[in-house]
Amino acid sequence: MAMTITEKILAEHAGLDKVVPGQLITAQLDLALANDITGPVSIREFEKFGVETVWDKTKVALVPDHFTPNKDIASAELSKALREFAKKQGIVHYWEQGRVGVEHCLLPEQGVTLPGDVIIGADSHTCTYGALGAFATGVGSTDLAAGMATGEAWFRIPESIKFIFKGTNFQPWVSGKDLILYTIGKIGVDGARYRAMEFTGEGIAALSMDGRLTMCNMAVEAGAKNGIIPPDEKTLAYVNERAKRSYKVYHSDPDAQYVEVYEWDVADIPLQVAFPHLPENAKPVSEGKGIKIDQVVIGSCTNGRLEDMQVAAQILKGQKVHRDVRLIVIPGTQDIYKQAMQEGLIDIFIDAGAVVSTPTCGPCLGGYMGILAKGERALSTTNRNFVGRMGHPESEVYLSGPAVAAASAVTGEISHPEEVL
Repeated sequence: MAMTITEKILAEHAGLDKVVPGQLITAQLDLALANDITGPVSIREFEKFGVETVWDKTKVALVPDHFTPNKDIASAELSKALREFAKKQGIVHYWEQGRVGVEHCLLPEQGVTLPGDVIIGADSHTCTYGALGAFATGVGSTDLAAGMATGEAWFRIPESIKFIFKGTNFQPWVSGKDLILYTIGKIGVDGARYRAMEFTGEGIAALSMDGRLTMCNMAVEAGAKNGIIPPDEKTLAYVNERAKRSYKVYHSDPDAQYVEVYEWDVADIPLQVAFPHLPENAKPVSEGKGIKIDQVVIGSCTNGRLEDMQVAAQILKGQKVHRDVRLIVIPGTQDIYKQAMQEGLIDIFIDAGAVVSTPTCGPCLGGYMGILAKGERALSTTNRNFVGRMGHPESEVYLSGPAVAAASAVTGEISHPEEVL
């Protein structure tokens, strides 16, 4: 029986020859992860089970990234809970401040997430790892606790939607962020509810791994159960530099069944900006002309990777941030930060007038390092622009890729990079 890549991964991890959409299964896990917000809740639930140890200390990841370095006493207590549990359990994949990064940038970089894995995370953007050809999805803290205890999780097999991006003639500066914003703009924030979003085509093959990770990161913004990209030579080159264990590559059968198929030519997709207050409110950047902004954030698990830093620096080099704008740049991991330093990117950011932060989720969730006041407007490379997402409920968040963000920081209003260069 023909199956999609998502169905094949779940079938094998359930010990079944085949599965069909709607079927309930229990699957073996390759990784269970949590952060400093969700982890302490999972730990409390885990301890209620009366289980002494996690099922496999090499298959649990705890990443204190949301409020670190700790912003207050409450966040310090959250980090302490994570730290003490990791030490008590002998958790292998735990990173202290100074070594930690934004979780969905850090784990692929460190070779912790691999093709063919089944991964659950108490963070909705766990779907990022689908870019490696893994089944990865967000769960609640209680489900995560059960996963840490048993090494298993239950799933309903999702239906799959196929997105084919034809051609490689990208418009200038268009990236994976623009492709996913365009996609969400077409299908809506409920358009892939509990479905697998499978991204294919020449346009996807042309993207870097950084661009692919960005696309799968935002699958959840369309309501998807997971986003996934079948592995190719580019995937394997990335993975083989990092993998410390074996993995298995899966691909969809040519006659696999999809509930919907969308097909677009990348040449027809301009730079995108998602207007308040939903990611589906995506429009060409030209429609944002004249909209003044108070703050720009370049970073997060969506666009905090090296390629994003390089694109932003390419536009900001020799420029100055507009006097009415605050620009915050946050490399996703310490390795990305270090590489950006070695390439002179940090000098470019600081010379332009930006704040450069240690890796943190910070402003993305309205945590710290860039909270918006009443009436303020931000343009951000993050993944959500809901009401109050980055601060005051009467503030506004616009979403874009790093090219538009950097250009807009210079002009003081939403702008195409060509207006700066």
